[in-house]
Amino acid sequence: MSAQPVEVLTFGETMLSLRLEGPLTVGSPVHPTVAGAESNVAVGLTRLGHRVRWAGRVGADEPGRMVLRTLRGEGVDVAHATTDHDAPTGAMLRERRVADLNRVHYWRAGSAASRLRPEHVKPALDAGARVLHLTGITCALGTGPLATVRAAAEHAAEHGWIVTLDVNHRTRLWSPERATAALRPLLPWVDVVIASDDELPLVAGEDDTDEAERAARLLRAGVREVVVKRGAQGADLHLPGRRPLRVPAHPVPVTDTVGAGDAFSAGYLSALLDGLAPEERLPRATRTAAFAVATAGDWEGLPHRDELPFLDSAPGAALR
Repeated sequence: MSAQPVEVLTFGETMLSLRLEGPLTVGSPVHPTVAGAESNVAVGLTRLGHRVRWAGRVGADEPGRMVLRTLRGEGVDVAHATTDHDAPTGAMLRERRVADLNRVHYWRAGSAASRLRPEHVKPALDAGARVLHLTGITCALGTGPLATVRAAAEHAAEHGWIVTLDVNHRTRLWSPERATAALRPLLPWVDVVIASDDELPLVAGEDDTDEAERAARLLRAGVREVVVKRGAQGADLHLPGRRPLRVPAHPVPVTDTVGAGDAFSAGYLSALLDGLAPEERLPRATRTAAFAVATAGDWEGLPHRDELPFLDSAPGAALR
């Protein structure tokens, strides 16, 4: 196995994804692919020129092989991914119901990723990285995955890595109360919190205070950056001792909103790795998110670095 350090290490559940253009009940055509929050970010970062390792766990089955082949084909290092011979790769089905409204069904209980343990990611942690990217989704998969996230966050913080946490709350996986109880204890190890405006209370407190005060509370607790995704309204960045920065969303026709948050995280982490100033990080994040919402799929439309200027072209332009 490769032991070369990478810029970013991440892990979590990547599933077989069956994408339908209409309802399953009428036999809509199915497009098989793979999807998972952390691997979406990994693909986004790799396309932007960064070295990324994904150390998730899959089953010894065809979907698991598809996951590894797809990520490997995108340039993501999967040398430390592990295989469970007694549990299947998880699956999801996504139906397009109305315009850009999608309905998602999961088959994740008892999956290989739900059996993730700290010892499974230890070799990847020992190999080194600059950034550890975590999401609340992995924490929701069970006690083993949550323990793995905690062990990884502690290891990364002790070794001077940047630890990022995307709250990424999934109501079908767990309640807000359970999410809060699991995620808040991670904060002493976290440098960057990424959350949508409605997810921020899960880690900052459910009370009558506004976004600025919630972000300030996290900063006082030791978090270095609080990034708030606001969808079509853009995004905010809160830093200690500074006024919040806000940028608008990049205007594009909306095709598919699934995966936009992961694309945003990839863009923000890319800017962080490139050493861009705070004022320059959010524009890259909203730009990568725009690519995601303007194209179909969780990760398929994510931009390569040389494609980032494409959105500056006039509507309907042909690049010849």
